[in-house]
Amino acid sequence: MAILGKKTKRQEAGDNIFWTTMADLLLGLAIIFMTLFVLAMTGFSQNAIQQKQEQIKASEELIEKLEKENIKAEVDEMTGDIKISDLELFEVNSWTLSSKGRQYLDKLIPIYVDTIFSKQELIDGINNIIVQGHTDSQSFSGLKTKDEQFTKNMELSLKRANSVAEYMFKTNYNKAYSGKLRNMLIVEGKSFSEPILKSDGTEDFDKSRRVELKLTVKRWDISQAFGF
Repeated sequence: MAILGKKTKRQEAGDNIFWTTMADLLLGLAIIFMTLFVLAMTGFSQNAIQQKQEQIKASEELIEKLEKENIKAEVDEMTGDIKISDLELFEVNSWTLSSKGRQYLDKLIPIYVDTIFSKQELIDGINNIIVQGHTDSQSFSGLKTKDEQFTKNMELSLKRANSVAEYMFKTNYNKAYSGKLRNMLIVEGKSFSEPILKSDGTEDFDKSRRVELKLTVKRWDISQAFGF
């Protein structure tokens, strides 16, 4: 049987030095990581604040220009998103732009596109421009189930959004932005999934029928901050 001897003081000192060195190394790495994390978060916060400031500036400019041209549209002051009533664009239950709708977009789209794309700091932080169609929840005749109503309205909302997106390229905006617009533009149909409600909680059918122009901003990825 092997006999295990006691460690000498020199061996114990060597072991202590090893573990002390490892502990110092881990502590040092933790401090470095935390420092990088704080720096990355600080940079992210500054970028996020700057992005929001640019969105607000663009919103204010859009509101001012649309009011000057007497264009009726609801603009979100914080995001620059625009809600357009279907009455400005289409006949009832139609996805074809009316003459009034084309005239409306001829005025609105150049203001919208030129304002958004002329601000480089803003456009650098944008992923997509979404044209989003919405309907109310009133029933189509001949359809029995809620699912049938939803999918029928989905078709209508998508076709309306696509009609607006297609016509955007025919308006007199600065065509130097066409490439970026093609890369960023997305069309969505939302059916009646996002209704506008009145103060009493019931659906406002007139306001629910709309097309929205929405911006989606880039999300910060922590792996990019550390080069992973």
